[in-house]
Amino acid sequence: MSELFENKGKQLIIEKDGKRYQRLPIKTHVITKEDDICDVVEKYAKEHILENDIVFISEKAVACSQGRAIPMAEIKPRKLAVFLSKYVTKTKHGIGLGIPETMEMALRECGTLRVLFAAVISVIGKLLKQSGWFYHVAGSKASSIDGPTPNTIPPYNQYVVLGPKDPDKAAAAVAQRIGCNCVIVDINDLGGKILGASDKSLPCDTLVGVLSDNPLGQDSQQTPMGIIREVTEEK
Repeated sequence: MSELFENKGKQLIIEKDGKRYQRLPIKTHVITKEDDICDVVEKYAKEHILENDIVFISEKAVACSQGRAIPMAEIKPRKLAVFLSKYVTKTKHGIGLGIPETMEMALRECGTLRVLFAAVISVIGKLLKQSGWFYHVAGSKASSIDGPTPNTIPPYNQYVVLGPKDPDKAAAAVAQRIGCNCVIVDINDLGGKILGASDKSLPCDTLVGVLSDNPLGQDSQQTPMGIIREVTEEK
């Protein structure tokens, strides 16, 4: 039987737009390219699902199952990647494109011209004391790239993980397998977004708000997915 998990420092219930929602993280094994994400969700989440639940999965878990995690040792950054990475603002929430290896993968994923244009726009933004312009121009492929951090669970503390391929398709496949809606999310402690949804009518803005404090944990907690459940008053 799989385990519902409460991550330290995270509340299980949050209020959004006058409604209360449970966010129920689910513990799994370490997901790799040998896994089918549908099999993983069916194994760990399906037994806990109730009517009207929504399963949410971290984009990193989906990407790892798709073989989009690349060992750092296999990435040979070009000089441009080394140069550009020096000017990326690093935060405690993640490396982003702040190392040559992640910037190199951004150049490959997004194209050199687009990344250079994004860099120029970013400089203009900084002059105007505005942030986030780089990723706005470079797009979700760039913002979804994750680099290794000290708290990243092995073996991914030595990997660069790209964003998932066809996240809408992945979400739809999971939904069909388990019989409830699914979203693929890119959530961190600074906020997030829905990358893929099994149903376009899902209230994605509301779901981002429900997950805004990042209830998942992908290091020692091993909770890369969870269930969103609206709390209704019992009569």
